[in-house]
Amino acid sequence: MPTSLHDQDLDQALHLRRRHRSDEQLRTFETYAADILAALGLDLDASGTCETPQRFIRALFDITAGYDGDPKLLTAFETECQSGPDCCLIQVIEGPIPIFALCEHHALPFIGHAYVGYLARESILGILTLTCLVRLFSRRFTVQERLGQQIADGLEAMVEPHGVAVYLESHHLCVQMRGVRDGAPLTRTTVWRGAYIENPALRAEFLAMREGPRCMALVSRF
Repeated sequence: MPTSLHDQDLDQALHLRRRHRSDEQLRTFETYAADILAALGLDLDASGTCETPQRFIRALFDITAGYDGDPKLLTAFETECQSGPDCCLIQVIEGPIPIFALCEHHALPFIGHAYVGYLARESILGILTLTCLVRLFSRRFTVQERLGQQIADGLEAMVEPHGVAVYLESHHLCVQMRGVRDGAPLTRTTVWRGAYIENPALRAEFLAMREGPRCMALVSRF
């Protein structure tokens, strides 16, 4: 049976902002965008670009929709564990989950993959929910270091697992398109919580599965 999580507590854990914008605000933003794009050199009088400012603003709101929340994150499911709250039955690993985020320093994308693992206690999440959780936090202005911590925080708030593991790898276009213009560097970050800090074998299993061809929807006894 699914169990509903406390909406207010979850909103706080997921750092939601519930954005609101009027049609008048959108038109103002589009005017500013037109001025900026024209100053950068874009010809806004062409048939293919005259609506670019509108598309640009609407695309930005879509790309950063993670601030608004996701109703799919409000449900958890009971495990089959029968030994109470100290049950430690399975490790669940999901990945690779695509990441498309905007770096808050230059408002340019960083693109990559996330691998998320947790050691279930009394509740489990649907496999799709882990993807939705990553998408929620990555569709914002952020930095990779914070993104991993927020995914771990959100997962802990949702199911209170024995442990959480998050591995992120991504290419940052602010490095590749400007500045040093380094070829294709891959930035990697890890977050360990609970049992993953205490148990090297658990970390090793998580990393081994991540290095395989795919670990989508992997569930393993531990």
